[in-house]
Amino acid sequence: MHCIYQAQIVAIATRHADAVDIKFLVDGRPLWVALPLPAWVDYKKGTGKTITDPLAVEIAGHFLKTALESGEGVGREMYSLTVDQTLQHLEAAVKELEDAVLAVQN
Repeated sequence: MHCIYQAQIVAIATRHADAVDIKFLVDGRPLWVALPLPAWVDYKKGTGKTITDPLAVEIAGHFLKTALESGEGVGREMYSLTVDQTLQHLEAAVKELEDAVLAVQN
């Protein structure tokens, strides 16, 4: 499947949700991943770091990749993650990025 990041929208304004929606095109079809805003607060409290816009895209992309690989990502237009799911995908995405940097350096 071919996936392209397309947009990031604060869902408070668009659908009155406490989330950030990340839009991808998956083989030309729109697919949204909603990340709950309380995850930003929990991450900041736990690490002192901020979830940036690019990191939010990486989190949603990591979720999308695992959903598509498992077959779960077919047929739905929107996925809403929990705070725990968001933080788990954040940790996995950061680890993959760090591993890629180390591989390039070695």
